[in-house]
Parts: sequence; C-alpha cells; structure tokens
Amino acid sequence: MKPVLLDVKKSVNTNYFRQMDYSLLFLVLALSAIGLLVLYSALQSFDDGTTSFMKQLVFMIFGFVIAILLARFDYSDYKVLGFLLYVASTFLLVLVKLKPATLNGASSWLDLPGIGRFQPSEIAKITFIMVVAVFLARIKDGEGKFLPNLLKLVIYSAIPILFIIDQPDYGTAMVFVFMLVLMLYIFGIKLRYYLFAIIAAVPIIAGIWFFLLNPLRRSRILTFFNPSSVTEDSSYQILRAKTAIGSGGLTGKGLFNGPQNLKGIVPIKESDFIFTVSAEELGFIGSTIIIILFICLLIRCIYVAKNARDTYGTLLVTGITGLLGFHFIENIGMNIDLLPITGIPFPFFSLGNSSMLTVFIAVGIVLSVSIRRRSSRNNYESTR
Repeated sequence: MKPVLLDVKKSVNTNYFRQMDYSLLFLVLALSAIGLLVLYSALQSFDDGTTSFMKQLVFMIFGFVIAILLARFDYSDYKVLGFLLYVASTFLLVLVKLKPATLNGASSWLDLPGIGRFQPSEIAKITFIMVVAVFLARIKDGEGKFLPNLLKLVIYSAIPILFIIDQPDYGTAMVFVFMLVLMLYIFGIKLRYYLFAIIAAVPIIAGIWFFLLNPLRRSRILTFFNPSSVTEDSSYQILRAKTAIGSGGLTGKGLFNGPQNLKGIVPIKESDFIFTVSAEELGFIGSTIIIILFICLLIRCIYVAKNARDTYGTLLVTGITGLLGFHFIENIGMNIDLLPITGIPFPFFSLGNSSMLTVFIAVGIVLSVSIRRRSSRNNYESTR
C-alpha cells in the first residue's frame, strides 16, 4: 500500500489542473462576479465608492490566487500550519484588545498601515476550524490519549470565542459556536446532548442579556420578536431593508438603478444589508438565482466533506461549510426580518477586505480536500 500512496501523491501534483474541482470553482466565480456588480452599485452613493470598490477587487483577485495556491498543497500539511496560524490569529485578537479600532460599537478591528481596517476574528475562523478538526480527528481515530485531546479541544476552542465576546462581537461569536456544534455533530455527538447543553446555557444567556448586551443590541432582538414593542428608530434598519426588497418586485429596478440604493436610504447597504441592493435591482428572479448558486455551493462542500479521504478532511470541510452556511443564512435572514440583526457579512458580496480574504482561504482549503478526495484517489490507483 505504501508505494500506491506515494504514486497517488505524485499523481495529484502532475494532474493538478485535471483534478481541480471546476464545479466548485464555477460557483465561486459566478457568485464573485455577481457580488462585484452588486457591490459596485451599492457604492455609487459613496464619495469614496470607487476607491473602496477597487480595493475590494484587488483583495478578491489576491484571495483567488491564494485559493489556487492553497489547493496545490495537501491539506494534511495544514495540521501543523494550522497551529502556527492559530497562535498568530490569537496574538492579533490580543492586539485588538490593546489597540482597538471601534466600528458600530464593537472594538473588533486593527488599523494596519497600507491595508486599513483589518478584522482578526475573520482569519481566526479559519485557524479555529483547522485546530478543532485536528483534535476531533485525533479523538475519532484513536490517536493519543482521549482526555488530553479533549482538554486541548476545549481550551483551544474557548480562547478565540472568549476574546471575540469581549470585543464585544456576539454575531461573530455565534459563527464560531455554530461551526463547533456542526463539527461535533459530524464527529458523532448525539442530538440529546445538544438539548442538555441548551438547558444548561439558559442562565448564561440570561446573564448575557442583563449584564453584557447594550441597549442597541437588546432593541435589535426585541425588534425581531415583536416589532411593535420598540420605537421606530430601533426598527429603522429592518423597515428600510424590507421596503427596498419589496420594491424590487419580480424582475427588479435594473442593475445600478435602484432608487432606495442610489438615495442611500438603507443603512450599511454596502455590507450588512447588501442583499437589499441585489433584491431591489435584480428582483425576485435575480435574488433567487443568487440563493440557488449559494445553496449549490454548500451542497458541493457537503459532497466534498462526505467523500474526503480521512476524518480530518471531513471535519475541515464541515467547519468551512458551517462558516459559509451561517453567513449565508443569517445575512439573508436578517435582511428579510426572519432572524435578528447582526453584523454578519454576505460572502462574496459584502464590502470587507478581511472577510473577503477569509472566504477565499476557505475555498482554497475545500479545493485541496476535493482534489484529494476518495474518488480521485481511486481513479489514481486504477490508472497505475
């Protein structure tokens, strides 16, 4: 078997472009292209809109190149690299605490020379997935002692989540928790244990509500559950968003021609509420196409996770699927008043250099796992 594995690895290197997951790549490029058009439209009403758009375009191209390079390397190499990057991202989270740049009430950014505002918690999502996947794979495959691996899993998982809660950025912390829960479920944790965890979390949630959430965040949650219970100011965002989405009708007002968009009526329409721009200008049909493309992307990721050659690959792609899926569902959900408002960006669409880079790093890792999935390995062995 050993010579076969060596031939497999060599075959991966020599047939890199032949084994590329072009289905996944097509979905990513399609969403990126539509996202750029929608973002350009959203930035028309900004004085520095052209500059912001060009910076986003540069980061998108840079991210795509990184994704292709990451796909070139065997994802098993990320086991060691993941720990190094985890330490680096944790250091940046500490730096945020010491020298924060505040935006929308959260001290989650760093001001980096030549780059501008950078959100370390975005990169921490990837390193979090890498490290959690390592410990879960060790436990699943019986590598090392159970208790030390479990303790390390708890500690390594808790550190970034606690730092991000302290910023405070509860929306991003929810992304980490969701990724962890999904990875644990695929690992094999029974559903009844999640019920016990929810019951145990009730006093924690109560403490967060009364002692950690500021009035603005409380009002956003109350607006979601009972819009009539809050003032017009606190529900302004969602009212404007729903109006813009509804005005798009079946076919939309036309790209770059949305009246609500051009007048800047919807707050934060370049990032948190960018889906309102696509809905107003592309209408129900255009929005449905975007949603279908994203669902196809998630399904493809699930396929890659299911057919990964080992436990680590499966958990790695599961975490990334959770990352992309949570952003997709939460962003659209809050835009149409189905979920509470959080500062969660829409992948491939929202303005944000660090979030864009994170998404493409995630894509690169999925491509790496896909190239080396079981079906590809069997093809290699049958052609020896």
